Amino acid sequence: MSAHGDHDLGHTVAGWTGTGIATAGCTVMGVAFAAHSTAGLLLGGAVVILAALTTWCLHLAGWGKPTGPRPAGQQHWRVRDATARRGHPDCLGCRLAGRNPAAVEAVAAEPALAGQTS
Repeated sequence: MSAHGDHDLGHTVAGWTGTGIATAGCTVMGVAFAAHSTAGLLLGGAVVILAALTTWCLHLAGWGKPTGPRPAGQQHWRVRDATARRGHPDCLGCRLAGRNPAAVEAVAAEPALAGQTS
């Protein structure tokens, strides 16, 4: 059993990569703030935005995780999420990318309803 027990803390490739890039951006911003450098602050802010975009792209590619705990066999940080291509329920990132499982299910059910007459 792992040290975390039954908790799934979200250790994923997307999470670790985004955290690393965001830490670098915040470090640049901190140094720029101390040095009174507007250009450095803008550069650091751009790196933080890059961190968010990188994390989002990795999440959509399956290197993130859906909301909530994953099954025990999928909790290792290097396990790819097979359900990411369809989108995760209640996931803002998936909805922004046009991946909405509820909408997909509604569209799939629509042809069955179209053949019915009252």
